[in-house]
Amino acid sequence: MQFQIQDFRLFLEVAELGSLTKVAARRQTVQSHISRQISALEKACGSPLFRRTGRGVALTEFGQHVERRVRAWLSGCDELFAEIRQTSTVPMGEVRIGILPSMAHPLMSHVFSRLRQDYPRIVLNVREGQGGELDAMLDTGSVDMAILFRFDKPRGHDEVLLATVDTYLVSSPGAARTQGETVGFRMLENLPLVLPRRPAHWRAILDETARSQGFHLQAVIDADSLRLQKQVLVENPNLYALLGPFSIDEELRQGKLQAARLVAPDLKRYVTLAHPKWGQLTQASRIVSQLIRETVQVWGGQMKPPV
Repeated sequence: MQFQIQDFRLFLEVAELGSLTKVAARRQTVQSHISRQISALEKACGSPLFRRTGRGVALTEFGQHVERRVRAWLSGCDELFAEIRQTSTVPMGEVRIGILPSMAHPLMSHVFSRLRQDYPRIVLNVREGQGGELDAMLDTGSVDMAILFRFDKPRGHDEVLLATVDTYLVSSPGAARTQGETVGFRMLENLPLVLPRRPAHWRAILDETARSQGFHLQAVIDADSLRLQKQVLVENPNLYALLGPFSIDEELRQGKLQAARLVAPDLKRYVTLAHPKWGQLTQASRIVSQLIRETVQVWGGQMKPPV
């Protein structure tokens, strides 16, 4: 026969009051019901727990032994339940984020520090990828949210705008086309370019923009890796690339690269925080999402803190 925790609580109550009648009165039931429960518990334990007296019941030596064990066990149970109730309101769990490599730092570093301080039971799982890969991760549920580049402002409830960024023509220092603050898109004609591979959406937009102005972009190397694109520029002074500001910020500060903002058209891109179209966000995911949005807002709509 299986017993529940309330059976042992009844046992302790009878031991404390020393009377089946008093226990029945307290519980607003009949004495026979209490007696049957105690008899069933004694049978399961294999020996009497109580001896009957003229005034009620008293613990046998075996009953005293059981009482000590039961009190210790119930005390541990009470502590466990108290801890469970306390932690039931504490945000916890893993949050999986897909992000473009150029966005990972300092944004996610800052969010991680905030979580360590305020929500230490939330664990970040950050995966880097390109635009199409991140969209696929969202669709398959491999990530709980993703930070993406879009070419149109988000409209759905599952995606929010974080920041708006320009596109830059980038080269090694001293190149003539990137000496000024801006450079017209038309000036890209016949330039040797380092471009992302087809069929990337960004590459398609660049190609279509060039065709609309009557020329074709001249790619001397196709590469999705931002690290490779930048290294090629550093080692080949006559090459150019079209990149966002976050991916070249460190190299610009170090003087390894030079950049001019692209205009006419400027080809603005939109950094968004996207959530899966289906399913509910966990409490931990909602907190991480809010921290990301708050961080970018505090940074003035930028993906890095103000200088």
